Amino acid sequence: MRATWAALYRNRKLIAAAVAIAVIIGIAIIYLSTPIFRAETKIQVDQQSTKVLQGDDVAPSDASQDTDRFLQTQLDIIQSRSLADRVARDLGLYNSPDFIARMGGTPVEAPNGPAGQAMRQDQVIGALQGNLKAALPVDSRVVTLSFTSPDAELAARVANSYADRFIVSNLDRRYNASSYARKFLSEQLDETRRKVEQSERNLIAYARSARLIDTGGGSDAGGQGLSGTRSLVTSNLVQLNNSYSNAMAARLAAEQSWEQANKAPLMNLPEVQADPSIQGLVQQRARALAQYEQDRKHWQPDHPTMVQASAQIAGLERQINTLATRVKNAIRQRYLVASAQERAVSESLEKFKNQTLSEQDRAVQYNILHREVDTNRALYDALLQRFKEVSAAAGLTSSNVSIVDRAETPHRPVWPRPLLILAGCILAGLAIALGVLFVREHLDDAVRSPEDMTTKLGIPVVGSTPLMPAGMSPAEELEKPRSPLSEAYYAIRTALELSSASGLPKTMVFTSSAASEGKSTSSFAIARDFAKVGRKVLLIDADLRKPTQDKLTGVSNKLGLANLLTQQASRAEVTQPTSFAGLDVIPTGPLPMNPAELLASVGLHRLLNEVSSDYDLVVIDAPPVMGLADAPTLAAFAEATVVVVEANRAHRGQAKTSVRRLRAARANILGGILTKYDVRMMGYGTGGNYGYGYGYGYGSKEAE
Repeated sequence: MRATWAALYRNRKLIAAAVAIAVIIGIAIIYLSTPIFRAETKIQVDQQSTKVLQGDDVAPSDASQDTDRFLQTQLDIIQSRSLADRVARDLGLYNSPDFIARMGGTPVEAPNGPAGQAMRQDQVIGALQGNLKAALPVDSRVVTLSFTSPDAELAARVANSYADRFIVSNLDRRYNASSYARKFLSEQLDETRRKVEQSERNLIAYARSARLIDTGGGSDAGGQGLSGTRSLVTSNLVQLNNSYSNAMAARLAAEQSWEQANKAPLMNLPEVQADPSIQGLVQQRARALAQYEQDRKHWQPDHPTMVQASAQIAGLERQINTLATRVKNAIRQRYLVASAQERAVSESLEKFKNQTLSEQDRAVQYNILHREVDTNRALYDALLQRFKEVSAAAGLTSSNVSIVDRAETPHRPVWPRPLLILAGCILAGLAIALGVLFVREHLDDAVRSPEDMTTKLGIPVVGSTPLMPAGMSPAEELEKPRSPLSEAYYAIRTALELSSASGLPKTMVFTSSAASEGKSTSSFAIARDFAKVGRKVLLIDADLRKPTQDKLTGVSNKLGLANLLTQQASRAEVTQPTSFAGLDVIPTGPLPMNPAELLASVGLHRLLNEVSSDYDLVVIDAPPVMGLADAPTLAAFAEATVVVVEANRAHRGQAKTSVRRLRAARANILGGILTKYDVRMMGYGTGGNYGYGYGYGYGSKEAE
């Protein structure tokens, strides 16, 4: 978090500039923007409309669980091209020469003819759809139609027209759906009627050809064909079957009566006893017998009176027997007649059975045709009923859309909104500035703080030196014991002493990735500070391309390292004391033509071995790493290497590459020194206004 605030503090000018530019742009937008007005119309969209007639509607409304989809469909219809076309035609916008101009646009230059008219219509519809907004709040059926335009009156007219045209469009769709239903039902009725007529003709034709007579009535829609008692043969068969049952019952009754009469005595037959004539004769005979018995007391059997009475009794007996025999014969005759009737009915029944079985084979096709007639007639009746219902309901369904609030001409524009524009521009400026900062902080390998030395370069931090104002000489600041620059190098000296468990290295190389990063100043300051604390120090200026230490130490550069490595002078001749006690310097001497070859020779390695035994510390000021082979060679010979990095310098990968090259040369990188580091830029405090600026180049220039 502290690093983030530090980055913001370092780039505060950039952020302030971005915000200022954004505010200027916002003010320009406010003053240059055309006022925009918004007119709103509110309509209520119900899922089901009020039914004028009983029964279902032609186009039933959606189920309640599908309400959200239904309302979204209505919003899509409102924003459709067809409804925009209705509005344009309702307001005459296609023929309005100034509509596009009143909407703040430029009329399209279209040629005359259908193609040009189509282009103008597309522009009008695009303007309508682009400035229309339909909003539906959650848990509400009230849709807000808003239309924006630079012309307030036009905005209100278009918003109201959208509401009116939507209602008309809704009714038209319902009416068209009903009209389509009527047309479809009418066509189906005609086709079904033809099918009914044709099926009835086929049924009658087949019945005639098969000689089948339907006694149930062929026009009965509920008939069952010839499967029941509908045909003439079947009807006769049923009747004969009933007659046969009756005849059989009569024959059985007559047969039973005859058998009883034939077995029982003649006078014991119930029929005989129940006969009135016989009963009369029996009574007469009983009286005659009674009189005869009474007269026999007075006369002999041969008395004429007795003979006459006996003859009368015998006559009555004969009459009784005759009548009884006649009754018995009648019973027999009934039995014979019943048997004959049964046989006759049985013969007729068997005949009609055969005819019925033959007719059933022919009735199969008849029944198929009959069922087809019934099916077609039932379908025709259902279609006719539905057609009557649709015809009665056509045009009577009320709209499910109603206007809640009509749009009025707005008096205040909705755009521009100064506060919103300024806030948006400020946020945009901040966002752009923060984006630039993100790129600079995360995509650039420039080391901006001591922590970046470890995270970006992977080397420990030895210390840092402060940034000084331009024009202030580092050498002058180093002469001041209490200056921030001197204090910083005191701390670095202490850190170097404690940098390893074996103590202070004998030989240390100071280098950097590029020029002007402060390596020469750092190597001089470290060598001088160690000399001040009683160490015997040798400072070697190994930058054979651009010498610097002769200027910092005030020694002569006539003889130096180049003469020593080429064996033109001895070590004693090139080693010069300085004004600082305990500090000797070997300058570069004359600049050679082949500095890399001289530094890679065994002479340098031998020199380091010799001076290491004579001095407590040998400090080597090496050239930059990038583009040169000198620094890796020197780092390989020395016990330790210190990398000097300038703070806030866009290296573009140079620092990382330098560290990789040094490690490839097997250099022991002791750590890094961050130079020109502004503590305030990292948010650590106010600090002192110190620093320095100088350049690195070939030839005689100001010392690093």
